[in-house]
Amino acid sequence: MRAKSSHNLPTDSTLLRNWRRWESGESRPDDFYAPIIAAAFDTVTAAFFPKSRPNRDDEMLSATGMDTLEFIGRLRMSDVSGSTLDAIRITADRLCSEYPCADPHELHAEGTAWLRRITSLLDGRLTLAQHREVLVLAGWVALLVGCVDYDLGWRTAAEATRRAALSLGQEADHAEIIGWGAEMAAWFAVTQANYRGAIETAEAAHAGTEHLGVGVQLAAQRAKAWARLGDRREVEKALAQGRSILDTIEHPSNLDNHFVVDPQKFDFYAMDCCRVAGDDRRAESYARQVILTSTRPDGSIRKPMRVSEAHLTLAVVAVRDRNLELALDEGLQAFSGKRRSLPSLMWIAGETAREMIERFPGDPRTRTYLDQLRTLAAG
Repeated sequence: MRAKSSHNLPTDSTLLRNWRRWESGESRPDDFYAPIIAAAFDTVTAAFFPKSRPNRDDEMLSATGMDTLEFIGRLRMSDVSGSTLDAIRITADRLCSEYPCADPHELHAEGTAWLRRITSLLDGRLTLAQHREVLVLAGWVALLVGCVDYDLGWRTAAEATRRAALSLGQEADHAEIIGWGAEMAAWFAVTQANYRGAIETAEAAHAGTEHLGVGVQLAAQRAKAWARLGDRREVEKALAQGRSILDTIEHPSNLDNHFVVDPQKFDFYAMDCCRVAGDDRRAESYARQVILTSTRPDGSIRKPMRVSEAHLTLAVVAVRDRNLELALDEGLQAFSGKRRSLPSLMWIAGETAREMIERFPGDPRTRTYLDQLRTLAAG
């Protein structure tokens, strides 16, 4: 907004509070802010903030900067305008970008509500292009909700939502959504120690994703599964395949979107494989790089779930170096994060526990770690 305005604007905190009120539908941007917001999205004021039309609906739903009654009016129209789909597209991207740090319960509630609103558009009259666009938007939000389901430990719901997202992707003939539906299945399998199943799922999806970002993620799931099966040749093959795809795709503009594979995440994959393979020095180096790139200049964490797994990697390396005190400290740091993917965290934390038990079976510090792990599992 500052880049699009010739006037002095309030402080960042004030602008953020205003933005949240506009986005929630609590208030509407006035004639000063509306042109600036429209310019920020490279459109004109009349397209982004059309004049309100009379609406008889009593239901009030949260919208994305547009007047709430106008937004609902548009949803009820048989011909949904392009600006309405633009607003939903912006919201879908925002939700996917909030995945790394947002409270999972709140994100799940908002994502589910938006999924209902988006799919309700299919009941109206749409052009063929609009119909496909709605399917695609619903597919992305369904993928997000499925990921949050799994993070919260709701496996049955996660699988049902994943299947729904996959179905939407297939109906829209959208290769990326189909690919992410397969990637989620591989993720579920690998974190439940079904390594052969993860490999088969990822390999089956390879042909349609070898030029897409999700292909990198599928290669990473294969690498992690092969690492636990002890096949280093296949690990290197999968990592090389992922690296090759990364080299051919454009650098993403929004690194916060969960369904955008950024180059920095490749260090995260390699860290996991090196740790499992016993390549401790490389695992340690990757872990420190993951923590560095996941931390903002002010010290706050951009990617808390990645950082937690990096601390567990450092814990494993410390155990192997016979430094249990450091290992315990790193392990407890991993458990301290509020944003967690419970199945993934428990999976890696369990592997760390086995390292401690093998080398320091009766040590009080091992018991302390195991107690914290049980508390995490119970919570």
